[in-house]
Amino acid sequence: MGTILLVDDDEGLRGVLAFALSSEGHTVIEAVNGREGLDALRASPVDLVITDLKMPVMDGITLLRTMREEENTRPVIVLTAFGTIEEAVEAMKLGAFNYLTKPYNRDELRLVVENALEQARLRDENRKLKEKLHDWREKVPLVYASDEMEEVVRTIRQVGPTDASVLITGESGTGKELVARGIHELSTRRDAPLVAVNCGAIPRDLIESELFGHVKGAFTGASREKRGKFRSASGGTLFLDEIGELPADLQTKLLRVLETGVVDVVGADRPVPVDVRLVAATNADLERAIGDGSFREDLFYRLNVIPLRIPPLRERRNDIPALWEHFVRVHGGGEKIRTEPALLKRLMTLQWKGNVRELSNLCHRMILLREEKMLTLDGAPAEVRAARPPEDASSATFLGDLPEGSLSLRDL
Repeated sequence: MGTILLVDDDEGLRGVLAFALSSEGHTVIEAVNGREGLDALRASPVDLVITDLKMPVMDGITLLRTMREEENTRPVIVLTAFGTIEEAVEAMKLGAFNYLTKPYNRDELRLVVENALEQARLRDENRKLKEKLHDWREKVPLVYASDEMEEVVRTIRQVGPTDASVLITGESGTGKELVARGIHELSTRRDAPLVAVNCGAIPRDLIESELFGHVKGAFTGASREKRGKFRSASGGTLFLDEIGELPADLQTKLLRVLETGVVDVVGADRPVPVDVRLVAATNADLERAIGDGSFREDLFYRLNVIPLRIPPLRERRNDIPALWEHFVRVHGGGEKIRTEPALLKRLMTLQWKGNVRELSNLCHRMILLREEKMLTLDGAPAEVRAARPPEDASSATFLGDLPEGSLSLRDL
């Protein structure tokens, strides 16, 4: 059901048509000419316009043309007599959805109206999806073209609005922190802070205080109170990167926080409640670490509610051209810099042990050292020029020459 604007100067026909539409459950707004119809459109949103062509003050063609000038994309059905079919054709050229001849058939009216409303619904749905995609791209500028990363993004969109713990796995340089930020930005906690901690970068004797905080005088050197990362992230998201580096005794304390929702502040008399969504990441094989006793199995299952693996760049070579173009823009400072196809073809064959970070660094290096406005294979570092294609390069999408010899369209 929808809201329909009916524009016709024939009061009798307008009344019958309004009755027929209302009987189908639609809300009908009536206008006697194009000027009144235009005012009604500007005053309130409608889903569909049905308009006569021959009317005083403003005819239907002028109404339709003005709607398009004002970027009003509501579908329009034109009512016309047999003698004005040429005008109906003109209206179709201006973007009218369809036309009905007078006298109209009620079944035909129902069908045309239903189709027009469905088109409007699909257009609105498409616009909303595009807005959501734009909003996602603005918040989390993940650059990708591969099906593998599309699956990752689909999972992020599904789990983002929840409070479930997420364990992100993947090699160093694949973008795990960027994915964690995407999860946070799509959550109901996005207005609260996202606090990131690299568990492998904090000295062992300081990590407990760093995570859980301490009171003044709790130990030698504790000259003031420290809130700790958990309390700093309360209401938001705590991202624990390289969770596999967490010492065994702190794994136990972390598990207690996840189970009870309180932290034991170092030196405090009582635990402090916290409200935190936990996202963890690692480039280690935690299941193997469980086997050798260096990681708690119960903590693993607490963290691994939603497992999210970020594939290495060599497993998603289709992303390389898009990522390279992105980094050219980022590191180029707005300058128009082109890339030689031969260079891009070679980039598609490299192993990329450092993943996206390595690709970004190479791009930055070549832009800084270039002597012209094109990045070329001859201007690439020696290790890039001398690189031999890996065994799995045959599965990559290459840019450049077609294979030698004949190639059928099916094979192509």
